[in-house]
Amino acid sequence: MAQTMTAAARLADTEPGSHVPAGTDLVEWYYAQGFSDGLPVVPPTAAKVSAMVEALGGEPQLVECRVPPRWGNLTREVLAINLVMAGCLPEYATVVRAAMLALCDPAFNLNGVQATTHMASPLLVVNGPVRTAIGMNAGCNVFGSGNRANATIGRAIRLVLLNVGGGWPGDLDKSTLGHPGKYTYCIAENEEQSPLAPYHVERGYRAEDSTVFLMAAEPPHSVTNHVANDPEGILDSICSAMSTIAHNNAVSAGHCAVVLGPEHARTIASHGWKRHDIRSYLWTYARIRFGDIAFNHRYGKVYNRNLPAWYKRDLDASIPIVPAADNIHLFVAGGEAGRFSAFIPGWGHMSSPVLRAIDGAVPAGGPDCADGACAV
Repeated sequence: MAQTMTAAARLADTEPGSHVPAGTDLVEWYYAQGFSDGLPVVPPTAAKVSAMVEALGGEPQLVECRVPPRWGNLTREVLAINLVMAGCLPEYATVVRAAMLALCDPAFNLNGVQATTHMASPLLVVNGPVRTAIGMNAGCNVFGSGNRANATIGRAIRLVLLNVGGGWPGDLDKSTLGHPGKYTYCIAENEEQSPLAPYHVERGYRAEDSTVFLMAAEPPHSVTNHVANDPEGILDSICSAMSTIAHNNAVSAGHCAVVLGPEHARTIASHGWKRHDIRSYLWTYARIRFGDIAFNHRYGKVYNRNLPAWYKRDLDASIPIVPAADNIHLFVAGGEAGRFSAFIPGWGHMSSPVLRAIDGAVPAGGPDCADGACAV
């Protein structure tokens, strides 16, 4: 596929001597080659691909990683081709590369995510100065349409997962339903409107570092609370959204994300609560009854090996949604008005999120940072 894509990129140039006849509808031609995610692609001309390779550091044949489940080689040239087809600008290239390196970390288990019957799709959250440098949207309609960087960065990742990883629906991708995030699922944290330290700072990076966070995730589940003026009231609404028995965390533990809208975040922070307070509250009170996910054994006695061994299996036992407060990944994003937040279930224990600096730097403050105050 890599050689095919490279050849196809060269064919996108229609100067004399090209293998594509003059007047060819290149958008339709790329549909015919099977390189699209279902939307029209930008023909990857040699000039555009060359500019993208240069943004990645040159060396077009350098292999950045191998992408499962087909384990195709992601060379810089092939990555550049998919970036161009997605509509990316060259300044987005390093963000997509960092995201792909994170996805191919063994902890993420991209092989499983690509082939599962579940609807999980990689969610990308970007932190640090790169957000504003490339014009990402962290505010109104943050999960929606209207921003080139968010849309095309997420789409480039999906094109790589299709064209290099081979995760085509009905072939290696066995998702029963999928979800719209399998077109693009990319946001930035709203650090400017957030009263809390950025996510990557909590995890030990410096504020001036730029990072990518990847998690296999279901779509966002809306949380509405226009009444509460205290942390407990807002977080009880989020606990309610988390404490259902149908999402994958309920039956498979693992990791999840919570996105606080800025208005909710400001109300919570005005009472002196920090990130670790919010995550600890959610972990403590977002509980479900084991008997509910076991259907009270009416279909036979259930143990559920997908849940940690230390969970009680008594029918009336109250079990957490995820094994620890650290398994709840908390972000602030969205428009400054509107008392809405979101719960985003993960895929379960089969995948672990990966946080990575775009330049490959390691955390400067260690893992015990909370809201910028790092333990020494």
